[in-house]
Formats: sequence, structure tokens, C-alpha cells
Amino acid sequence: MKVATDAVDSALLGILQDSIPFSERPFADLGKRCGLSEGETLARVKALKAEKVIRQISAIFDTRSLGYASSLVAAKIAPEQLEAAVVAINSHPGVSHNYLRNHEFNLWYTIAVPPTSRLGLAGTVDLLHRRSGAESTRLLPTLRLFKIGVRFDVERGAKPGDQSAPAYTEASRSDAGPLTPKEIEFVRVMQRDLALVPEAFAELADELGIPFAEAAAMHQAFLASGRMRRFAAVLHHRNAGIGANAMGVWAGPQDGPEALRRLGETMAGFSAVSHCYQRPSYPEWPYNLFTMVHGKSEEECEQTLGAIAAATGITDRHALYSTREFKKVRVRYFTDDEAAWEHENG
Repeated sequence: MKVATDAVDSALLGILQDSIPFSERPFADLGKRCGLSEGETLARVKALKAEKVIRQISAIFDTRSLGYASSLVAAKIAPEQLEAAVVAINSHPGVSHNYLRNHEFNLWYTIAVPPTSRLGLAGTVDLLHRRSGAESTRLLPTLRLFKIGVRFDVERGAKPGDQSAPAYTEASRSDAGPLTPKEIEFVRVMQRDLALVPEAFAELADELGIPFAEAAAMHQAFLASGRMRRFAAVLHHRNAGIGANAMGVWAGPQDGPEALRRLGETMAGFSAVSHCYQRPSYPEWPYNLFTMVHGKSEEECEQTLGAIAAATGITDRHALYSTREFKKVRVRYFTDDEAAWEHENG
């Protein structure tokens, strides 16, 4: 397991996870916050990439705000069918995460489909259900977003019960309408891993064929509309010292929307919670609140989940730990990959 080598690395990783300034010399500006020169900052970031502590540095877009439909999906796969099911599901370019978890519903994946999809979200998941040989598949789209924003405690100062205001919630989103061709091209460029060079954003503006000031204004407009949650680093959590993650599923009230909202907001207030959603329930699945919790160990995750249980009073709950990671990538927006997959498989 790789970890930040010193306190300066830890501080730099914390800043990189929060936000990278869209400036003419972003690494110089980042370095000033850590007492580093531009060259020292770039050297450290390159080393952390080489050691696979940093996974990617790019724009983090809000899928729904770009016009995509997305969902968490739970599938029940027989053990002898698992490997073939993973290949079938992972073949879809919109599947970004796919994990084996310790539950009867054992395969959990996230999928996004573009507004141009002929099959749509439900049709795509139905096709994956059939191609994977799943015994049962449950579509679990977000009904209400209480929090999203992965920020690992690389500084190692957090406690399980720590509270903080969510940086991105349902209120952060806005109906900005369809994207223009220029905005789509902006998304295509900004979703790529940022080049580790002094004038990285200036080079992106040149590639877009627009002045730097126009690119910076577009970046700000995407942030203001909620289409972009932030431009930041995503870490390999285990290599950053975060050894465990648990998906907490909670059976909140089925007929009390306001009570459910208050519970979701309470859960989202825990700093160790990176994702918090209301999702649909089913007769065999009464859990309608979901929290993703990260920690250095399962014990630390359990401490956070225990604190959430104490704060909400919910007793019908489960902690689903990932035991294998089959896929973890960023969704690539506005490519031809989905159309090609549908042509080949649909």
C-alpha cells in the first residue's frame, strides 16, 4: 500500500482533491498554498501519479446535468456465472464502477447512458440483465441527492463522527438546458487527464481554439450551473491509505417523504460520507437511503456507520463491503462508444 510520503504530500493531496484553479499557472498557484515552487509542485504530483496515489486529474461533471441518465444497479449473480457476467456488464462503456459486495445481491455497478441512446437507461440495463445471466437485477436510480463528493482523509486528522456541510447536493444542480456544440467540445477536452505541465489550462484553451479568458469563463459557468462539480484529483483510495469502503443501506420510512429527507440530510452531514442518496425500494429490498463511507479500515467504517445509526435511530441497515473491484473508471462523455456498443449488442 502506497501512502503520501510526508506531511507536504498529504497537504498537497488534500488541496488537489478540493479544487485546482483554472489559471494560467495552476501548479504555481497550488504550490503557493503548500510553500512549494511550481517545479517542486509538479515534481511531487508526477511522483504521486507514478506511485499510483493519484488516479486522475480532470473535470468532475454531474452526469444528469449533462443530459445523461444514470443509475446504481444491483444484480444477483450465481457464483459460477460471475466471471462471464462481469465481462458482459463491463463491456458497456457507460459502466464506470463494478464491485463484488458481501450480499445476496452481490454485483453492484453504476451505468450512464447518453441522451442519444436508442435503448435508454432501462432498456440498456434490461439487456445487460439478460446478457449477464443475472437471476435478478434491480435498478436503483437517484431519487434525491443529499451529497456527492469524494474527499479522502489523507491528512489523517478526521474522526468518525466529524460533521461538515456537503459541497454538492440536489440544490447545486440547475436545468441549464442542452449543451451547445462548443460546450460539448469543452466537456470532451476537460474530462481528459490533465497534462502535468506549467501552462496546462492554456494548452487546453489553445486546443479548443478559444482565448484563455473565454475558456476560464466557460469553466466558471459550468461550475455555477452545477454541470461541473469541481476540477480536481481523484485518488487510488487504497494507495492513499484508505483501506476500506462500505455502502451503508438504510430502511428509512416508506411513507414519510419529509422525515426521509431529514434523515438523508443528517447522514450527509457526516464528513466520512462521500455519497448520500435516496433510492427506490422493492418488496425484497426495503432500503431507500444509501451512504458511501470510506475509512482506513473496516473498523473505522463501522464506527462511522454506528454514529449515523445513533444520529438517525435507524436499526434496519446493512454494511455492504466491496470484496473485489472489477471496474473503476471515469465516465467518458460525448463519445461514439455507446452508439457502437448499442449497434453491436442491441
